[in-house]
Amino acid sequence: MANGIFSIKHRDKKTKARVGVLSTRSGKIETPFFMPVATKTAVKHISACDLHKMEAKAVISNAFVLFLRPGCELIKKMGGIAKFMSFNGIVFTDSGGFQMYSPRLYVKSKEDGVVFRNPYTLQKLFVTPEGDMEIQLALGSDVAMCLDVMPLISESKESIAEAVRKTGRWAKRCKVHHDKLQNKLKEGKKQLLFGIIQGGIHSDLRKISARELVEMDFEGYSIGGLALGEPKEEEYKMIEVCKKIIPEDKPVYLMGAGDPLELLEAISRGVDIFDSRFPTQNARRGAIFTSEGRINLTAGKFREDKNPIDSSCSCFVCKNYSRAYIRHLLLQEEGAGLRLASYHNLHFLQRLMEDAREAIKKGKFAEFLRVCRKNFGN
Repeated sequence: MANGIFSIKHRDKKTKARVGVLSTRSGKIETPFFMPVATKTAVKHISACDLHKMEAKAVISNAFVLFLRPGCELIKKMGGIAKFMSFNGIVFTDSGGFQMYSPRLYVKSKEDGVVFRNPYTLQKLFVTPEGDMEIQLALGSDVAMCLDVMPLISESKESIAEAVRKTGRWAKRCKVHHDKLQNKLKEGKKQLLFGIIQGGIHSDLRKISARELVEMDFEGYSIGGLALGEPKEEEYKMIEVCKKIIPEDKPVYLMGAGDPLELLEAISRGVDIFDSRFPTQNARRGAIFTSEGRINLTAGKFREDKNPIDSSCSCFVCKNYSRAYIRHLLLQEEGAGLRLASYHNLHFLQRLMEDAREAIKKGKFAEFLRVCRKNFGN
């Protein structure tokens, strides 16, 4: 299937997994893929050179955070996020809906937008769906997200239903204004816009949200409000609910998912795109991905371990450093240790996505998933 923006090249016969190509104004990228999180135009402890070395072809930044500092005007003058951070790849931007759960930033949500507090000046800022589209276009990202209301799983169903209602209303306003802005751009220079499906772990609310957004015909669809600590079975069920409604020729993006097995389970259900702070955030605490499952590198048993983090890994960290050394650096909170651990985890996920794509192309994804379930289940 092809719509000019997303084309599916391979399908797995035993699962819903697929390999596709997403076309953006900065180039094409093969799916499924994982995006390191560069909230402020940098992945924590990782440089753009590191991203290039590990072959990460896309990152995601936070539009609202960048709007606050250094500001859209500066980034626009510098040529957009990618040029500003010297990243030769594709850039997604999140709208800032997630910041509604930051007491440092969030003031209140109104019918027409969100009131935030600038933490640097304490000035109150009112962000509307239209204003959010203008921010993301000014930042020069390849793929923008609609402004949404992201409810926590623990909220009441009534509260989540209200989030779904407001998310749908704002999505329509985002789409109308974004289309208007895009009309001023040349073909091939246009920014893509994804709608965000909400609904918690309630199937009926997910269906309402998905159907409403599909009617608006976005270039892609994000599944938001998951990977927040809910049981994995519930997360996977919500993916399946949404996938039955989202057109097959549209890319699907599961926001916030970053555990290796979680990614593969989502891919088996037809998800194409991922992002999460999980790999780097956990790396800094010593939670390290390996081909035999996750390990806690700060544990005492690794104090004198001369082995690499993962003997099956080809990254420069595993080729040059021992578990004992990286453990020592992490315990001392040395910047070098934070970088090495973070690099390995991100490299691990890039290779995992590459292996998943190859398995799908060869018609062996179901077997690949079965092996990974056994290994990563430890």
